[in-house]
Amino acid sequence: MARICLCLTGKTLARDLAILHKYRNYADLAELRVDCLEPDERFLIRRFPEQAGIPVILTIRRDVDGGYFKGGEGSRITLLSKGLAFAEVDRRKNFAYVDLEEDLQVPSLEEAARTFGTRIIRSCHNIHGMEEDLNRKLRELRRVGDEIVKVAVSPHTLADTARIFEAAEADRGMDRILLGMGRFGTITRLLAEWLGSFLSYASPLGEADLPAGAPGQLDPQELAELYRFRRINTRTLIYGVLGHPLRATSSPAFFNQVFREENTDAVYIPFPADSLESFLALAEKLNIQGMSVTVPYKEAILPRLAGRSAEVDAVGACNTIIRSGGGWMGYNTDSKGFSDSLVEFTGKKDLRGKRIAIIGAGGAARAVAAAIYRLKGKALILNRTAARARQLASYYHFEWGDLDGDGAGITGQYNDIIIQTTSVGMEPDIEADPLPDYPFSGTELVLDLVYKPEKTRLLQRAEAAGCRIRNGYDMLIRQAQYQYGFFMDREFPAPLMSRIKL
Repeated sequence: MARICLCLTGKTLARDLAILHKYRNYADLAELRVDCLEPDERFLIRRFPEQAGIPVILTIRRDVDGGYFKGGEGSRITLLSKGLAFAEVDRRKNFAYVDLEEDLQVPSLEEAARTFGTRIIRSCHNIHGMEEDLNRKLRELRRVGDEIVKVAVSPHTLADTARIFEAAEADRGMDRILLGMGRFGTITRLLAEWLGSFLSYASPLGEADLPAGAPGQLDPQELAELYRFRRINTRTLIYGVLGHPLRATSSPAFFNQVFREENTDAVYIPFPADSLESFLALAEKLNIQGMSVTVPYKEAILPRLAGRSAEVDAVGACNTIIRSGGGWMGYNTDSKGFSDSLVEFTGKKDLRGKRIAIIGAGGAARAVAAAIYRLKGKALILNRTAARARQLASYYHFEWGDLDGDGAGITGQYNDIIIQTTSVGMEPDIEADPLPDYPFSGTELVLDLVYKPEKTRLLQRAEAAGCRIRNGYDMLIRQAQYQYGFFMDREFPAPLMSRIKL
């Protein structure tokens, strides 16, 4: 099984040992990044493997390969030699591995490593993009049978990520590390076992003084506990969330905790997809079983569905897809999840006589509008693109307006409930406000479907004026429970919620 390798990037060996002690339960081995150490500390690395107590990789990464070492090759080779001053009697005192780039040719160093039980990781780091032929690169790196070959590339699109998975299908018997860096590479770090990778690198992201070992690395505790990395194999069922850019989503935390509590052999992964076509192709390769669908694909996915529920047709958007024998089946749980949340929030079973402003006209707004119509409310759709507001409003004979024009001026006629459905105010742009000039009277009920941050600028202003407020967390949980029903073909076990922490 693929291992978790904790990247140690402290400025001192003492700091690295403290981090290793803190995260020891989540790491199978560690990588000592000597290039991150202060200059004086670099000459003290020889005893580190003995102090660490677990297998350690010796790495001195050059800046051209994404590291921090800026000295000459002579001084780097000297440091490697000092680190590999082998102990013949007890090999546990030696570095278990040494990472040597493909262009580093020091036969005496390599021979000594092999003699005293230190395995060589022969590596290639493309920090700017993709190798033209990944399989060829893997084969070129393999010089001696006991070496581990490593290719780390930087996918800029999901299509690039798919190429990494394609390369993994060949030479399965080769000891290798194959990974993608950056946000499009996170999938490869989670599915290292699927790729046949020897390990997956992780960095303690909660330590403010430590740089990540490389872009896109996950936290070791998150990798081990939330994603149950050590249990993922080629038979593990894959689910996930599809969107772009996926800046903030709690869905992986929810579903992976549920799978853990149920002891279900499944994992839920974020898929930041810049192209729907690229994702669907990768989904076939990975045999993905089901997906939550978010911005901007809730409407774009519709033509790609083999079948869809009546709710999808009513809303005009799909937020859940399930693999079936004939293709992808589409469902919408947003509308029911929102409706349940709204009824509980208002304390009313219907909205007769209520006038509601809906901010936005995207997939989430469609689900909200359908729920408002079903609950007998009257609504005004406000959107920056008036044509989209008019199109959505026409389905339900609602009013519509331009958010930047006259429409904003008549919000006061539809202000019993104000519902914000866009991404405005979401992290990291937390100061943004979709209704900056609206003066809350304190009588409005205000819902913002954003849940990170907990209180957007809009909700803060509304609360300060005396309004009752609610963010999108409750809706998220309710719609996710309905999604679980489609994913697992059974009702969500309500008692589990007491053990889920988000």
